[in-house]
Amino acid sequence: MEKIRISKIMAQQGLCSRREADSYIERGWVRVDGEVVSELGSKAWPHQKITLERQAQRRQTARVTILLHKPVGYVSGQAEQGYRNAASLILATNRYRGDHTAISFDPMHLRGLAPAGRLDIDSTGLLVLTQDGRIARQLVGDDSEVEKEYLVRVQGKISHNGLAMLNYGLSMDGAALRPAKVSWQNDDQLHFLLREGKKRQIRRMCEMVGLKVVGLKRVRMGNVVLGDLPPGKWRYLKENERFV
Repeated sequence: MEKIRISKIMAQQGLCSRREADSYIERGWVRVDGEVVSELGSKAWPHQKITLERQAQRRQTARVTILLHKPVGYVSGQAEQGYRNAASLILATNRYRGDHTAISFDPMHLRGLAPAGRLDIDSTGLLVLTQDGRIARQLVGDDSEVEKEYLVRVQGKISHNGLAMLNYGLSMDGAALRPAKVSWQNDDQLHFLLREGKKRQIRRMCEMVGLKVVGLKRVRMGNVVLGDLPPGKWRYLKENERFV
């Protein structure tokens, strides 16, 4: 067994992201077995106890997570090809009237706000934007087990055994896809439950079995649902809401 970078251990334990860990280490806000660590790249044994100083804990508490009902025509990440990014909708005037959290909108909430799980430009539904690296890792980390739920409208005739293949048996980018739960919602709409999120995964899966996606909406990520949040509107994650 070898020592591991402390920032990596912190990310694995869900304390924060690796980038945040490096920032905390630089500020002397990290302790290993009670001893302050302030040198970037420092390593520790996986069994050693890592704790954060109160300054780091307060910074994490102050970070916000925003739920947006992304409309079609907006990109999840950086603006591209003349299209606006979804974060441009996070304005005080676009806040959902049904958001009764005690958080007052502050432009500082846009600083470092990043999507945790993307939706392509032709898709709509629940998009999570967060300043909190712990939440980002929960949703999009390599070992994420958070289930995402989609309603998918399709055209075409599904191939023989196509529904079974959508559930398990397809490969993408040279690797087998993780098992999914796919069923017919009605004659032209499929219900997808996934625990991974490759680029345009659902659209590509459907193409492999003879179907064309004409509408895709994400309605849930873990325990957090889109609910009655209108398209183009956003709200803060409630204090008692958890993705897992």
